[in-house]
Amino acid sequence: MAVLLGVAGCEPPVAILSIESDPSPSVSPSPEASPLFDPEELAERLVAIQRQWPRNSLPKPPGARGVNCARIRCVALTFDDGPGPYTGRLLDILARHQARATFFVLGRMVAEDRGENLRRMVVEGHEIGNHTWDHLPLPQLSEKSIRFELDSTQKIVRRLSGVKMTMMRPPYGSTGRRVAAEASRLGLAQVMWSVDTLDWRDRDSRLVAQRAAQATPGAIVLMHDIHPTTVEAVPAVLNQFVQRGYTFVTLSELYGVPRLVPGRAYTSMGDGARGTAATEIP
Repeated sequence: MAVLLGVAGCEPPVAILSIESDPSPSVSPSPEASPLFDPEELAERLVAIQRQWPRNSLPKPPGARGVNCARIRCVALTFDDGPGPYTGRLLDILARHQARATFFVLGRMVAEDRGENLRRMVVEGHEIGNHTWDHLPLPQLSEKSIRFELDSTQKIVRRLSGVKMTMMRPPYGSTGRRVAAEASRLGLAQVMWSVDTLDWRDRDSRLVAQRAAQATPGAIVLMHDIHPTTVEAVPAVLNQFVQRGYTFVTLSELYGVPRLVPGRAYTSMGDGARGTAATEIP
């Protein structure tokens, strides 16, 4: 059974939030067996109790901001599919406006980038989320392959930036019971969007800015930092929201809780901390 969620924001377009009943994997990367424990987490604990051991040089995020989106106008800008060749320019633009955003990254893109943009995101106060390793439609994969797509991305982001991600965005917005179960197992909430700029389809900066401007307080705006036209649209997007008195926040700041419910699906601030269970969508 499939339910219309909205026009999907990743290429190729898929406009469904799917709930699978009889999964038959059609695509299967080479999954790796998951260890019984997280070796990086264990290493951190050992370092913590052994003061003479050398510390890592991973970046430190800035302190938490006192943002209350229940009282002020907030909008969460999110960027998928990177980091890519235009991500650095986007970070420059966001820095000039003192704007924070959330980046849902692909594991293979992180590997190509070698963590450079990732570490800058951390230092400048942006949030990082899991967008899988290869951008495959997760409901079409086996449970093992779903686990590989999410877990491999968790590990490389943790290794290169020190960040343990708590959110994921399924490619094409396509999810289901097995996807929710694997996300829950890894401690990942599923965060979708409420405003799709369709920047993947219409490579027109003017149109992207117009669509983003339709956001209302508490909205989650979907864009992609792999398109130069999207990055070119961001200054206009930021200026429009500034004129309307908006604050640019990360998803954690938008929801006002340190951690969303793992496995549950969220589309806007209006979902609250409960979200929507993927298995309960009619």
